[in-house]
Amino acid sequence: MEPVDIFKALGNETRLQILQWLKEPEKHFTPQPAEVSDFQEVGVCVTQFHEKLGVTQSTASQHLSILLRAGLLTSRRFGKYTYYKRNEEAFQQAKEIIGHEI
Repeated sequence: MEPVDIFKALGNETRLQILQWLKEPEKHFTPQPAEVSDFQEVGVCVTQFHEKLGVTQSTASQHLSILLRAGLLTSRRFGKYTYYKRNEEAFQQAKEIIGHEI
């Protein structure tokens, strides 16, 4: 995880919104199919992001990809869909970088 990648990812209002929603996904997203219903364990399906953001699926995927490359999200595939959740360990590391290196 490179600090510059984290700061680039966080430098966009839409991506910040995604991270805020994923902090408490059960409050911000509709229930998912039973096999992937645990938001904290599995994450949120990409289709829910594009619907909630009011953007195309490819635009939502671009934002999620940037957050994923920065290490702030993890992803998991179930069938043809990808699910995303916060990488809390990365947030802890980012806090340490900010607290110690900057």
